[in-house]
Amino acid sequence: MAAGEVQGAQRTISDICNAGAADAVAIAAPERSAMTYGKLRELAGHTVSALNALGIGRGDRVAMVLPNSPETLAAFLTIGAGASTAPLNPAYRQEEHAYYLSDLQAKALVVRSDGGEEAKLARAAAETHGIPVLDLVPDTDGPAGSFCLKGGTPGEAATPGFAREGDEALVLHTSGTTSRPKIVPLLQRNVWTSARNIREVLQLSADDICLSIMPLFHIHGLIAASLAPLSAGGQAYVPGPFNALSMLRWLQESGATWYTGVPTMHQSLLDRALKRPDAAKGLGLRFIRSSSASLPSQTMKQLEETFGCPVIESYGMTEAAHQMTSNPLPPKPRKAGSVGIAAGPQVAIADEAGTFVPQGEAGEVCIKGDNVTPGYENNPDANAKAFFQGWFRTGDQGILDPEGYLTITGRLKELINRGGEKVSPVEVDEALMDHPDVAQAVAFALPHKKLGETVAAAVRLHEGAGLDEKTLKGFVAERLADFKVPQRIVFLEEIPKGPTGKMQRIGMAEKLGLVETQGAAK
Repeated sequence: MAAGEVQGAQRTISDICNAGAADAVAIAAPERSAMTYGKLRELAGHTVSALNALGIGRGDRVAMVLPNSPETLAAFLTIGAGASTAPLNPAYRQEEHAYYLSDLQAKALVVRSDGGEEAKLARAAAETHGIPVLDLVPDTDGPAGSFCLKGGTPGEAATPGFAREGDEALVLHTSGTTSRPKIVPLLQRNVWTSARNIREVLQLSADDICLSIMPLFHIHGLIAASLAPLSAGGQAYVPGPFNALSMLRWLQESGATWYTGVPTMHQSLLDRALKRPDAAKGLGLRFIRSSSASLPSQTMKQLEETFGCPVIESYGMTEAAHQMTSNPLPPKPRKAGSVGIAAGPQVAIADEAGTFVPQGEAGEVCIKGDNVTPGYENNPDANAKAFFQGWFRTGDQGILDPEGYLTITGRLKELINRGGEKVSPVEVDEALMDHPDVAQAVAFALPHKKLGETVAAAVRLHEGAGLDEKTLKGFVAERLADFKVPQRIVFLEEIPKGPTGKMQRIGMAEKLGLVETQGAAK
């Protein structure tokens, strides 16, 4: 097949690469010429041919340890056009890389030829398992995203050519915060469907430019910030790793019409934009999207006032190839505190027995649709617990209101069980955030000798604020029942975050050294 001919594309990543006009911009970056869709398709042809010549074909797994860059996005698209990509967090230690590479049974590992310590560690891990290492060599003189692959041993691919919709496109691990990480394979049609769902909800067009700041080893960054805008023939602007200090400049220079991020990113941007409100409103953003963690209603209001555009909160997870529900664009209502209405898959609330409950009753959020993984790999027990009658259990507790808007009341495994009384940490977050001096807050379970667990919270104050623990507890006590008021509040200059920028409740007490010190009932 000639370079640039992306054929046989039907609900695939190749189909997404075909969405834009040949001379339209697909990938852009600061101080670089832009890559057009024509060049992207040509690169896909070259990359798939190169992989096939190394014995790597459809469904074969290619791990990638790459920093955020236009080349990383291009590699995800073009390798994914003919194989299965397995992006790994560059911050992993060598032992972690070795575990994931072995667990994935990767046929090759891609690292940057000019990579730093993270590339060395990944390369060493691959070599211990006899996994071939391919060097991604950026073409710094070419358009943003241009690269070639070097290394490997010639071979014959069992299934060459461009991927089909039933082939695996992407494989990721669950976070593994409470158990061994599970392998989540996503098919070409799963990721294509999710990209289409996001495109339709956000009414994306070829005129839209997404500022891509989410990590490109995370489902949010790969689907919402990459495949969704490209599926509309639009543009992804990839400046590099997230940098709050550069965000306003990136938004201005890129001409971005939107960006998508997690709440901590929005808050970091807000901290700077509040000092330059005229610049923020003058950006002309069409909307801001938030996902992957609960967005405090206070932050949503501040964002809308500061940037003069709607904030669209949505709800996603890896097993759903990201999006499940979303608040709609105006003039339809968007509800603060809600993650919106079904936005692609079917959404229902079920009890433990798998019986669907009426609107207004709490239960486990369940989904069903073409974006959902066919199942965890080599994990029959997890599949038996997660799937029933074609439905997938998300592990989140939620409520559907009469208009079909979903409110997530907590991650089932994150609910705080205070002597049998269940506390939603999201509700505590909201009460803490109501105080004008609080910039960020995350509630979590604190082990308790008599109650099993009690409520604690980590809080970051606005610059210059002098709030103390007793005052803040009293403030929360005016809004919540006594058993929901945090027994302990820790004030921090920066709240610990996970690799994708989310504040993680599970393990927070241990991270803060509170596990053994707090136990006696007050």
